[in-house]
Amino acid sequence: QVQLVESGGGLVQAGGSLRLSCAASGRTFTNGVMGWFRQAPGKEREFVAVFSYSGGRTYYADSVKGRFTISRDNAKNTVYLQMNSLAPEDTAVYYCAASKGVVGMGYYTPPSSYDYWGQGTQVTVSS
Repeated sequence: QVQLVESGGGLVQAGGSLRLSCAASGRTFTNGVMGWFRQAPGKEREFVAVFSYSGGRTYYADSVKGRFTISRDNAKNTVYLQMNSLAPEDTAVYYCAASKGVVGMGYYTPPSSYDYWGQGTQVTVSS
């Protein structure tokens, strides 16, 4: 059984930083993608960042580009999201997601491209 477990969320002041972790178990992800989404109250789940094991590419939403960095530790089967210069509009529940197989570049952003999801971790940024 595949499980994705997020951690690292919390309350931080604007301008601060947090690092989220997503530990995967039950499967080693080596040829698909692992990414992060977020969902604020009353809004749809939106794409944040993705790491593609096929070619080692990363891709970011425009809203986080230059502030967030996604990385992975293959040995730990874990993906991280380093979030810097946080702003109140970054407040959301952050979800880790992973695909079973290869996902083309044009399909990174839809949630439907991902097969596995974590339970989410709350990030709150105060002004």
